[in-house]
Amino acid sequence: MDRQDLKERRVLVTGGAGGIGLACARHFLGRGAHVTLVDVDASRLAAVHGQLGGAGVATVVSSLADSRECARAVAAAGGPLHALVHMAGVFEHDPLEVGDRSVWDRAIASNLSNAYEMVLAFRSARDVRGPSRVVMCSSRAFQRGTSNRAAYAAAKGGIVGLVRAFSRDLAPQTLVNAVSPGLIRTPMTDALVVSMGEQRLAEIPLGRYGEPEDVAGVVGFLCSDAANYVTGQVITVDGGVING
Repeated sequence: MDRQDLKERRVLVTGGAGGIGLACARHFLGRGAHVTLVDVDASRLAAVHGQLGGAGVATVVSSLADSRECARAVAAAGGPLHALVHMAGVFEHDPLEVGDRSVWDRAIASNLSNAYEMVLAFRSARDVRGPSRVVMCSSRAFQRGTSNRAAYAAAKGGIVGLVRAFSRDLAPQTLVNAVSPGLIRTPMTDALVVSMGEQRLAEIPLGRYGEPEDVAGVVGFLCSDAANYVTGQVITVDGGVING
C-alpha cells in the first residue's frame, strides 16, 4: 500500500494561486485528493483552475481577513477535511519608519493572524476518521533574519510558536507541522532574485534555487500516512543553507 496515497481525501490549500500553493495542489491531485484552493486574487485563481483541468478542484476567493472569512473558506470545501495547507501570506519590504505600522500590521494579519483563525475554523471541519493534518508556511527568514523584512520575519517566527502550541492542543486528533522554505523561485521572490540572486545562490550548498515542487513534496509527505508520527515540527527546505 502506498502510504502517500490521498485518494478521496479533501485538502484545503490557502494561497492556492501562488507558486508553492499551485505546486501543492498538483501534488495532491496526483495522489487522488479533492482540493479546494483559496486565494485573494480572483483572476489568478481562475487561471490556476484552468491549468489544473477543473476535475477535483474547487476555488474560493477570499482575503481570509477575519474569522468569518476563514470559516467561509473552510465550509466551501464541502465535506470533512483531511488537511489544511496554509500557504497564504505577504512578503513586503519593511522601511522601518517610525510611526508607520502599515507593513507591520499587514505582515502580522496576513502571515500570522489568519493562520490562527484558519486552524480554529479547520478544527470544526476536520475528518474524524483518522488524524487530520495542518501544515503551515514559515520561512528561513525567522531563523537567520532578512534585511528590510523585519515584520515578515517576526510573523514567520510566530508561525513556529503556533505550530508547537497547536501540535499539543490538537493532539492526537490533528498533526500540526510547518515547512520553512528558503529562496524558492516564485513570483513573490522574483524581485529578490534579481537584486541579490548571485549572492544568495553562492550560499546554497545544492547550487540551485528551490522550486515550488521541492516544497510541495515535503508538504505532501506531512499530509500523508507516511508522517503519522510527525507533529510539532518545522522542516527547512532551503538546499542546505541552514543546517543547524
